[in-house]
Amino acid sequence: MKSASNNALIANETQALALGFSGSLGNIDAYISAVNRLPMLSHDEEISLARKLRDSNDLGAAQKMVLSHLRLVVSIARGYLGYGLPHADLIQEGNIGLMKAVKRFDPDQGVRLVSYAMHWIKAEMHEYILKNWRLVKVATTKSQRKLFFNLRSHKEGLDAMTPAQVDALAETLDVKREDVIEMETRLSGRDMALEAPTDDDDDKFAPIAYLSSESTEPTKVMESRQYDRLQSEGLQTALGKLDARSRRIVEARWLANDDGSGATLHELADEFGVSAERIRQIESVALKKMKGALQAYS
Repeated sequence: MKSASNNALIANETQALALGFSGSLGNIDAYISAVNRLPMLSHDEEISLARKLRDSNDLGAAQKMVLSHLRLVVSIARGYLGYGLPHADLIQEGNIGLMKAVKRFDPDQGVRLVSYAMHWIKAEMHEYILKNWRLVKVATTKSQRKLFFNLRSHKEGLDAMTPAQVDALAETLDVKREDVIEMETRLSGRDMALEAPTDDDDDKFAPIAYLSSESTEPTKVMESRQYDRLQSEGLQTALGKLDARSRRIVEARWLANDDGSGATLHELADEFGVSAERIRQIESVALKKMKGALQAYS
């Protein structure tokens, strides 16, 4: 029941964003203008509405609280325009944070909603920026997120930070200096497409052309290692299972030359004074025995 109530509150508050506005809201400027005309709540009104929401689940009270603080979201979103993301999207994410703050606000804690909501609004905007600023997420840990939103304001120009600046920032933000260096490196880089955007000769210079290599593909690496093991340790073990004559025949037939041009059956028959058929039989038995020994390496 509690989950259903929360979902209803979110849905109702989302619809509430359009209430009280007049005229067209087809662009961000019209939206901001309409938001700034909405009346603000007094402290007593805020307390009364918050208690109605908490005690009676009064969604109308939640609507008024959200509407009266939309200008706060617009103001906070303006501070994050330097990341190159749409102002409207930042406001939208901030509005979600505002709704969460209204839902969790306790009027008996002695804190104004504006102070409480700032945390939730910024948290939603931060999450949106981190997910959409780059294709690859640049900050995942707590210290990395802190650095992401503070590093640029502490840097002087576009030059790399000096060791003294790195140490000072690490001490100010209470993070490791290695984290400062790593985040500065991440922020100074840029996204790069793996494939070229056109079909002309430029595609041979795209990263995909030199990053893709079958030799480094995990399956190929495992196969190569297994083959090397069979060639060395496995082969020697299998040959050790044979008697001297059988080993001589196998080595002369298959291991004497890399090009596969080993001794013929008749040459070995003359060497051992037996028929070529007998050499073939010995070879067949020896190969089966070696195959059994090599199974331990497969």
